[in-house]
Amino acid sequence: VFEISINRLLKNNYYYLCLILCLIFLFPAFTCVVLQGVQKSFREVIDVSSGDSHQAGIKPISFVRQVLAACLYPQMLEEQNLPLDIELRAHSLLAACEGGSTGSYTDSSGMPRVRQSIAEFITRRDAGIPSSAKDIFISAGSQRGLMVLVKLLVSGETGVRTGVLTPVPCPHTLPMLLDEAGVMPVPYQLMEERGWTMELDELQLALSAARNHCEPRAIYVSNPGNPTGHVQDRKSIEEVIQFAAAEKLILLVDEVYQDSVYRQDRQFISYKRVLFEMGKVFSETVELVSFHSLSCATMGECGLRAGFMEVVNMDPEVKHYVNTMLCTDISTPVTGQLALELMGSPLKPGDPFYDTYTKEILLIQATLVQNAERAWWFLNSLPAISCQPAMGGVYLYPRLHLPPGLIEQAKVEADVLYCQRLLQEEGVLVGAGCQQGGTTRKHHLRLCIQVPPNTLEEVLTRFGSFHLRLMDKFPHSNTKISSFQH
Repeated sequence: VFEISINRLLKNNYYYLCLILCLIFLFPAFTCVVLQGVQKSFREVIDVSSGDSHQAGIKPISFVRQVLAACLYPQMLEEQNLPLDIELRAHSLLAACEGGSTGSYTDSSGMPRVRQSIAEFITRRDAGIPSSAKDIFISAGSQRGLMVLVKLLVSGETGVRTGVLTPVPCPHTLPMLLDEAGVMPVPYQLMEERGWTMELDELQLALSAARNHCEPRAIYVSNPGNPTGHVQDRKSIEEVIQFAAAEKLILLVDEVYQDSVYRQDRQFISYKRVLFEMGKVFSETVELVSFHSLSCATMGECGLRAGFMEVVNMDPEVKHYVNTMLCTDISTPVTGQLALELMGSPLKPGDPFYDTYTKEILLIQATLVQNAERAWWFLNSLPAISCQPAMGGVYLYPRLHLPPGLIEQAKVEADVLYCQRLLQEEGVLVGAGCQQGGTTRKHHLRLCIQVPPNTLEEVLTRFGSFHLRLMDKFPHSNTKISSFQH
């Protein structure tokens, strides 16, 4: 049939034959061009919008991975090739699992052995202030635990919404979490010019305004700050506790970056420790729930999905409901619970694997310190950008002083447009400040610095190239906006 068709074309219409031949030979090349899209100057997209350190290239702690591997595949323990402390820890953890297997169910609030290890960790952290395993609840990440608590806060009264005081900026997942729970966020502004401090006047102003349209029942605090990187001192924590006590608010304290404080003149102090050191007037009355997670900072095990919360001064009946709601929620993976035990009971000097473990921990922490300083210096060297130094956590939160011409062109939030163009032109993905509860008057970016140093350098090179090109497109604005530079 093909031969007959060709003969007819040769006889009747030479033009059609040429068209067919062109399609046969040019179609593959045309398809290749279409599939490849526009040629870019970069080979891959670098995501520095989230705190997933392992995805960014930070290596996991080998002690954690080897113990978990032995627990998942106990035959490794029979080969006797593992360091003694890893072998002993794996045997101990398997003995704490039902049936001696990581495939078994656990209590809804977590394995008793793991909860006890966490309580001992908190007691050591807080200079001997006691913690009890019965006050520890393990969840599939700190956000799941927070969701359980927030749902319990929701008022049952018709027409009266429950409110939670939330910082601006706040973690980018918090607004969605509150919305899903049916809770109204009551924003209070952190003071950027003072290093993102919490101010009592702002808290009181937010609370007074909120009482006209909701019932504020709790205050959410992030310390070290996400995404601001600020770390509260003792005086600031005492003021917040006094405020919560006076206004009868529950304290919901996100402390997931507690092991990543790197400012020399600042150290992490837990809200619980300060609360108990303020005396019985506060320690026996103020309701406090604090959160920690495997996902953040040094451990960085986001995929294992495990975190915990400690409750203080919570009514026993309410704790019963917390346990019940955890039963109906996403179960915490056993591997994540075992990793929590390893975080709460780390290796000690003299253990065979201790030196290797310590070197890996120190390398991760040193990388974070180095990156924080490097990125802060670079961002402040660019026109139209100012950035407060971070004291802890894994983010920098620079402010963009964008020219009016760019803001007028934006059909979306100006910082969203900035992020979109940065991704399209340079393949760098950062978070927009409006996701953190920011306003249209101020524009910020969320940039994760817990990445390998060479990755950070690549990010800064691309970022700087894009930013300077963008500023060159608005020459009449450059003189005005450069005054914002540090």
